[in-house]
Amino acid sequence: MPQPGGSYPNASRPARPGPALPAARLPPRRARGRGRAGPGRDKQPGLDGPRSPAPGGGSMALDLEDGEDRFQHSANSLYKPASPQEEEPLLEELPGNRYSRPKPSDRFNIAYIIFFILGTGSLLPWNFFITAKQYWMYKLQNCSAQAAEGQGISDLRDFFESYISIASTVPSVLCLIGNFLLVNRVSATVRILSSLAVMLSVFLVITVLVKVDTSTWTEFFFVITIICVVIISAASTIFTSSLFGLSGCFPMKNSQALISGQAMGGTICAVASIVDLAAAADVTDSALVFFVTADVFILVCILMYLILPTLEYSRYYMTVQKDSTYSPSIFPNNSLGEENESQSINSSFPTKRARDKNSPPLRLILKKTAVLGFCLFYVFFISIIIFPSVSSNIESVNKDSGSLWTNKYFIPLTSFLLYNFADWCGRQITAWIQAPGPKSKLLPILVFLRTFLLPLFILCNYQPRTHFKTVFFKTDVYPTVFITLLGLSNGYLGTLAIIYGPKIMPKELAEATGVVMTFYLMLGLAMGSAFSVLVVHLI
Repeated sequence: MPQPGGSYPNASRPARPGPALPAARLPPRRARGRGRAGPGRDKQPGLDGPRSPAPGGGSMALDLEDGEDRFQHSANSLYKPASPQEEEPLLEELPGNRYSRPKPSDRFNIAYIIFFILGTGSLLPWNFFITAKQYWMYKLQNCSAQAAEGQGISDLRDFFESYISIASTVPSVLCLIGNFLLVNRVSATVRILSSLAVMLSVFLVITVLVKVDTSTWTEFFFVITIICVVIISAASTIFTSSLFGLSGCFPMKNSQALISGQAMGGTICAVASIVDLAAAADVTDSALVFFVTADVFILVCILMYLILPTLEYSRYYMTVQKDSTYSPSIFPNNSLGEENESQSINSSFPTKRARDKNSPPLRLILKKTAVLGFCLFYVFFISIIIFPSVSSNIESVNKDSGSLWTNKYFIPLTSFLLYNFADWCGRQITAWIQAPGPKSKLLPILVFLRTFLLPLFILCNYQPRTHFKTVFFKTDVYPTVFITLLGLSNGYLGTLAIIYGPKIMPKELAEATGVVMTFYLMLGLAMGSAFSVLVVHLI
C-alpha cells in the first residue's frame, strides 16, 4: 500500500549538514563481575541489551552494541545516551563470543546505497501504477463508442480509485499481521525475495496487457486489474515490512537510507508525471514506459538484495539477526528497566506461549513502542488527510491569467513534486540530526503541532468550496510554504519515530518491532484516508 512520500499518498532531501558535535566517548570494554550492576544500570535497555541468568545462577554474555548500534547515534547526532556508564557491558564476555570481534565498517557506503535502492523500489512500482491514471481511464472507457451504452462500465471508470483503495488496504493489513507471525518462522531473505518475485510476475502481466485491445472484455480486464492490485499490495506489504524489520537489526543509518529511498521513489514518479504531462504522449505509450521501468526496478531490487549478504558488514548484522531468536529467558528481572516490571511481563504470557520461541511478544512490543507508535501513526494520519485530497485541489489564485504555470503545472509542481521533494529532504536530514530523542516529550508535541497545518490548507484557494466560502490566503506563496512544511515535517518526524522503534528494544526483538512499527504507519494511512473523505465534504 503506498504511503506519503510516494507520488500517490498512502506512506511516504539535499540535507543540510548540522554542526558537528563531538561523538559520545565510549568507555573501553572491560570484564565485569557477576551480580548486580549498580543503580541506574537498567534505565535504557536499548543501550545495554538484555541480560539473562544462567541456569546455575551465573550470567551469560549477550550482544552488547556500542553507541552506533544499540542506539546508533551518529557523530553529529543530537541524541546521546544518559550517561557513559550505560554504554558499558554489564556482563562478562565469554571467550569466543561473536560480538567480541571488531565490527566491520560499511566500505564505500555500499550497504547504505543498497538499502536506499531497496527503499526506492519498495514504492516506485506502486507509484507508477497509480501515476498512469489516464491509462486506466482509457482502458475502462471500453475503447469504443459502446462505453456510453453501459452504465456499469462508467461506474468502473468513475470509482476506479475507490476500488483500488479498498483492494490495496485490506490485503495490506492482513499481510502485516501474517508477516509478524512469520518473523521467526520464515527467514527475511525468503520473505523478501519471494515477494519481489511475485511483484515482478504481476507487473509483467500488467505490462503485456498495455498494448492488448481489451475493448470487448472491459469488465474482465477490470477484474484482472483488481486481482493484480490485491496481489501487488500483499507482496509489497510483506516486502516493505520485512525490509523495515531487517533494517532494524542494522545500525540506524541503514533504516534512514531505506526510508529516504522510499521518498526518492515518490519524487521520481512526480517528475515522471510532469514530463509525461509536458510531452502529451499517447496514454498507452506513457503507461508502457511506467510499467517497464517498474519491471526493471524490481529486477534491480532482487539483484541488490542478493548482493547484500555478500558484504562482510551485512553478514555480521544479518548473522546476529538470524541467531537472535526470541526466547522468554532473555527477560530477567530488571533487564527491561524496572525491578518490578518482570513480574508484569511474566504474567502477560502464559507458560505454553512462553515456550513457543516462534511467537514474538506482541503485548510487550506494543507497550514499549506505544509513544513512538502513536507519533508514527499521527504523522501519517495528518499527512494523508491533507495530501493529496486537499492539497491537489488548491488552485492558483491567478488561474484566469491563462498561463501554463497557473493552469497546467501549478498542481503537479506545488502539490506533488514539491511535497515529495520536501519529504525526501526531511528524511535525509535524519542522517545528520536525530533530535529529539526517543524518550523526549518534545517529539509527540511536535507531531501534534502538525494538526494546525490542516486549517491552513483549508483557508487556501481550495476549489470547489461548498461550506467554507472564505479564502483567507490569496497568494500562491502560502500553499507553497505550507506544502513544504508538510513534506519536511512528515519526512523528518516520521523517520525519527520509525527508526527509533527497533532501537529501544532488545536486539532479539528488533525485526518484530520493525514490523509492528510498519503496522502503526499503515493504521495511520488507513484512518487518515477515511477522514480525508469527511474533510473534503466539509469544506
